[in-house]
Amino acid sequence: VQLQASGGGLVQPGGSLRLSCAASRTSFNIMAMGWYRQAPGKQRELVAITSGAIKTYADSVKGRFTVSRDNAKNTMYLQMNSLKPENTAVYYCYANAGPTRTTAQNYWGQGTLVTVSS
Repeated sequence: VQLQASGGGLVQPGGSLRLSCAASRTSFNIMAMGWYRQAPGKQRELVAITSGAIKTYADSVKGRFTVSRDNAKNTMYLQMNSLKPENTAVYYCYANAGPTRTTAQNYWGQGTLVTVSS
């Protein structure tokens, strides 16, 4: 499974961005998709995951970020509103996919840089 992330850029505090993650066509079942981020000097951390009807968010983004999937397009989105400077990071998309749930593996896309600054 190949993942292609896009949509990063420079935005002012309080602004919005929408990230996209397109997954290549695959016969694998995609169990879950999600977003992680890594800020300079920090470890990679979970931002949001969507699996079926379940969506999980980091506490720091609840109410501001929304993760969604368009299964017909094999694409996942992250709508980010009310952005803060501390949201500056490289955002990575990931997918857990495989023939079955027990044989599924994690796949990572390249990162897309989000910079929140005035």
